[in-house]
Amino acid sequence: MYTDITGIILAGGKSTRMGANKSFLKIGEQTIIERITYLMKSVITNVIIISNTPDEYTFLNLPIFEDVYKGKGPLAGIHSGLKNSDTQKDFIISCDIPLMNKEMIEFIVDYKTDKSIAVCKANGFLQPFAGLYNKSLVNEIENIFSDKSEHINHTNENERKQCKVMSFIKSSEAEIINPEGSIGYTENTFLNINTPKDFEKLMGIINHHQNKM
Repeated sequence: MYTDITGIILAGGKSTRMGANKSFLKIGEQTIIERITYLMKSVITNVIIISNTPDEYTFLNLPIFEDVYKGKGPLAGIHSGLKNSDTQKDFIISCDIPLMNKEMIEFIVDYKTDKSIAVCKANGFLQPFAGLYNKSLVNEIENIFSDKSEHINHTNENERKQCKVMSFIKSSEAEIINPEGSIGYTENTFLNINTPKDFEKLMGIINHHQNKM
């Protein structure tokens, strides 16, 4: 168990592409937010939740914090998590990746680096929502939100917010980790759930695994 870092769960909210709050989609008898919470508590002693609808998550009996910068997307969630953390190093995870596992979290946390961000590149994409972030990034993110100019011009608001996270990671010169070959890694470890089709794929993977047991 890690006692010197904080586990930060980005619970998110209603997804326009999913049509419902992904946190409360069920995998068997368990919701995704319960699945992620139990996973994080099996690895990290101190775990908090970031959500702008805190009343929905009180049943988890964990500290819950809202975004300081409302309507600014997942980067605001990262900011709130780091700002409310009591530790210098923090592991951030979102409810978009329900197949994440203990071994992969430990692999990322234990990766030797002096950089302020450590995230994986898997399946050809950066995976910013299962990574190690340093509390020192709070001021850097606040500077981004205080900048009235937009550095990223996208017509799709969700895409713009998502790209702001990617842009932030690249500008921060993050440690980019190759997870292939590590314990806990499969091609589905970082499977991202954004649409009903993604959820259908997730359930197919889980059912296939259960049938093999």
